[in-house]
Amino acid sequence: MTLDLEHREALPRHDNQNPDLFGQTPSQTVGPYFHYGLPWKGGADLLGQSEIGPRLDLVPPEHFVLNNAHGSGMPQGEAIEIKGVVLDADGAPVPDAMIEIWQANAAGRYNGDADMREDVPLDPHFIGFGRAAASAEGIYHFRTVRPGRVPGPGNTLQAPHVAVSVFGRGLLKRLATRLYFADGEGLDMDPILSLVPETRRHTLLAQKRDDGAWWFPIHLSGAHETVFFDL
Repeated sequence: MTLDLEHREALPRHDNQNPDLFGQTPSQTVGPYFHYGLPWKGGADLLGQSEIGPRLDLVPPEHFVLNNAHGSGMPQGEAIEIKGVVLDADGAPVPDAMIEIWQANAAGRYNGDADMREDVPLDPHFIGFGRAAASAEGIYHFRTVRPGRVPGPGNTLQAPHVAVSVFGRGLLKRLATRLYFADGEGLDMDPILSLVPETRRHTLLAQKRDDGAWWFPIHLSGAHETVFFDL
């Protein structure tokens, strides 16, 4: 259906179908579109106190016409920062990657988990999902809480971890990996980490830096390639 100019101008400014606001969708191959079009202000801050997430240098302020996500309150648990760099096979930064995380709350329960672990409290102020664009230097940044341990296969208990997804140029589907904490409880008994050859487990361990942030570099390929899991 084609609308005349009068009807187009009557469309609300937050309507993402308004061609006067957004124009024609750009044509691109799989890749650099992710970091430009999908992250949102505050999307990488699971504590809800900043606007980190998108590449603000790529998106003019007037394009942020939708409401920003705001936290309902401070989540329970230890507040942490997760930072890292996305690198290609040659060790060069990937400036147009996008990272997503999904994790349990500090008590070890996932948001929306209504049927499992009823003995573990939900946190009404913690969603557990975040999305960040890599910077021009390939750096990504999240603010979140340190997750608790969750059940694993065979009635086991998993070490605290964050599920990480990587999107980028030339990737027809996301790459899935995990971030464990180098000082995490139960690393030696984690049922998933134990499936990874011992010589490569270090690629899944985030190290705490002097600035207090947990550093987790992601190598897409090459000699130091991060361990990725089959989907």
